[in-house]
Amino acid sequence: MPEICICIEPLFGDNVSLADKARKTAKAGFKAIEFWFYDMPGDRNLDNLAAACRETGLVVNDIVVNAPDASIGGSLVCPADKEKYLARLKESIGVANKVGCKKMITCTGNTISGVSREEQHKSVVASLSEAAKIAAGEGFTLVLEPLNSLVDHAGYYMDSAHEAAQVVKEVNSPGLKLLWDVYHMQIMHGNVLDNIKQYLPIIGHFHSAGVPGRHELNNNELDYTTILSRVKAWGYTGRFGLEYWPAGEDHEASLAEMRKLTAAAGWD
Repeated sequence: MPEICICIEPLFGDNVSLADKARKTAKAGFKAIEFWFYDMPGDRNLDNLAAACRETGLVVNDIVVNAPDASIGGSLVCPADKEKYLARLKESIGVANKVGCKKMITCTGNTISGVSREEQHKSVVASLSEAAKIAAGEGFTLVLEPLNSLVDHAGYYMDSAHEAAQVVKEVNSPGLKLLWDVYHMQIMHGNVLDNIKQYLPIIGHFHSAGVPGRHELNNNELDYTTILSRVKAWGYTGRFGLEYWPAGEDHEASLAEMRKLTAAAGWD
């Protein structure tokens, strides 16, 4: 049964611990969460988070290995960063195991000036081939995330879902899938439903937010009720992540609104 997953990072303010964000999300009726890095500032005590998940029945769907700009964990487009990235991956697997998570998001880093796109593509494939082997051996799945370079991530290398899908196919490992972020890919490509249907066999996770603004999934140019209904009807059985910044100050009310929207589309 496919489920909705809430990214808790943008919710409830920076002064609220991960554990308390998890509890508030569970109270809103959701069953799965995700967060970014385990070593960001703030109260990110993983023992407390794990305890909160046990108390509420929440599942941690995924964490993030490396930053989009490679400031954390290294770059996939730079061959010299491969060992740094793989070391971060192994460390992240240990952290993920601590919170019962078996999926991790990976980013590519920014484009390197003066290096051909072909060479950078080869570097991404080479690093992810080793990473996917490590991940699969530990029972994990990496999901490669293309991001938009027009609004949020200027200079990011993997701003094409088509190229990201090609990387996944070249690596050809159960340890690597595609992350389809509807928000980012609406900005870069549009043609949302046809693109999702084309790549659904290799999609391992979804992210979503309203366009423009990256706020709630309603009141924007995308019809998320239709998108969610189609994704489910096409046989997707994973989780669909909501990674959005509430437009107002009442985040509990925002989550309640999103619960109604996703439930109306047939998602638990």
